Amino acid sequence: MDRIIRCITSDGSIMAAAIDSTFLVATAQQIHGTSPVATAALGRLLTGASLMGSMLKKENASITLKINGKGPLGTVVAIADSHGNCRGSVDNPSLQLPLKPNGKLDVGTAVGTDGVLGVIRDFGEGSPYIGHVEIKSGEIAEDLTNYYAVSEQIPTVCALGVLLDKTDSRQLLAGGMLIQVLPGADQTAIDRLEKNVSELKPVTTMLAEGMSIEEMCKTALKGFEMEILDEFQIGYVCNCSKERVERAISTLKPEDILSLADETGFAEAKCQYCGHAYRLSEQELKNLAEKAQKNNASKMKKM
Repeated sequence: MDRIIRCITSDGSIMAAAIDSTFLVATAQQIHGTSPVATAALGRLLTGASLMGSMLKKENASITLKINGKGPLGTVVAIADSHGNCRGSVDNPSLQLPLKPNGKLDVGTAVGTDGVLGVIRDFGEGSPYIGHVEIKSGEIAEDLTNYYAVSEQIPTVCALGVLLDKTDSRQLLAGGMLIQVLPGADQTAIDRLEKNVSELKPVTTMLAEGMSIEEMCKTALKGFEMEILDEFQIGYVCNCSKERVERAISTLKPEDILSLADETGFAEAKCQYCGHAYRLSEQELKNLAEKAQKNNASKMKKM
């Protein structure tokens, strides 16, 4: 299992979180059959969502990140719970693009820059908090950094990385860091952090060198006394179920529900996040259609 840790400086001026999301991203790659550039884009968004989810304070809270810059990759989505468990999807998982001149995957072109990054925080009570910012680069980490600066006015450094083996893209490393300056931080602490960040190696380089996520945080917070607040084991987790599928189908018109059965007498619905297929018999569809008809009749009476 992958891990997240959250740390804070002893003076309460800076918070840092680090994640090794290698297994999370590899699982997403296997489920969606993603190409290298799609793996990198989805993997970065999953990693960022997992970090941000672990910062939610409510047990049943969740965060959804959705980015679409009108690039060939389409919409990329990642959803995380308050323990950092995550799931996601991408519209065009098989997209192939040439490498950039420096030999790196061209995530920015794949995502595009003509669109928005949406962030939805759902605390399970009342209306969810929804924020949108224009996409800056499509490289994900820069866009999340910009989101915190514009939408929440929190000075933030976000670093996300997915490194794939050039000969076998199934061999990969993935991870990230999220560092935030907290209210009350003095200029000396900010200057020290800026110097540390300027010297920080890419996340995947640190992981490839065998650094633990604890060591990554200590490097980012060099010169500060650091305390570990908490630690989570995280994974690729989907909350889909047959009941959720039935609820979704029940929102259709009764005649549309009945039309879902194929020549074998079954309808199949596949989860967009984990690929699990749910089969419903013709009788189950009839029951859902009858239920939908009753619900519609009840609504009409109240009007």
